[in-house]
Amino acid sequence: MTETEGTGDRRVRVVLVDDHRMFRTGVQAEIGQTDSTGVEVVGEAADVDQAVTVITATRPEVVLLDVHLPGGGGVEVLRRCAPMMGAVENPVRFLALSVSDAAEDVIGVIRGGARGYVTKTITGTDLVDSIFRVQDGDAVFSPRLAGFVLDAFASTDAPPVDEDLDRLTQREREVLRLIARGYAYKEIAKQLFISVKTVESHVSAVLRKLQLSNRHELTRWATARRLV
Repeated sequence: MTETEGTGDRRVRVVLVDDHRMFRTGVQAEIGQTDSTGVEVVGEAADVDQAVTVITATRPEVVLLDVHLPGGGGVEVLRRCAPMMGAVENPVRFLALSVSDAAEDVIGVIRGGARGYVTKTITGTDLVDSIFRVQDGDAVFSPRLAGFVLDAFASTDAPPVDEDLDRLTQREREVLRLIARGYAYKEIAKQLFISVKTVESHVSAVLRKLQLSNRHELTRWATARRLV
């Protein structure tokens, strides 16, 4: 990334929350050169519990938050960090940074209190700019994602979330996405820190609630809704 212009002597303390270590390493390398970007990465986390612990300990100005995390997802991090977001002095602000551009994901974290949502296709320079804008209290979105939020909050008639999807718990949604991405039960269990038997129970519940017969139908269902 080229040196970001316009930050001057400004500094922003940031925590990275993403379950992929290589991605965290890449973001750190891209934006963490504090002398040139003004961004100081003060902590990292790979799941919900780690995130809450690190954010509580470091009290950063901005958290870069992945949407899909072991332990309940980005929405759960937001729920548990709500007091810090609502602090009168030095509030912690959240910017979602995700590979997903699904409307359900965008709306979920914005409702949870995130100040913005950008996808992982963003350039390093634009990400630094977004971080500083969120620090200032602005709302920041990747192109076209703002439309999801405007539509969701402008309409009181149509539900912004898929009614079928809304029947699922947060953990069931996580299992659904991983199944649709082709993960085996053992891989899902490891990713979510649960047992294979628990994964099987969640899959059964998802199939029942969505009235589907097998994981192939489930994959088609998820793909049609751009959840994969």
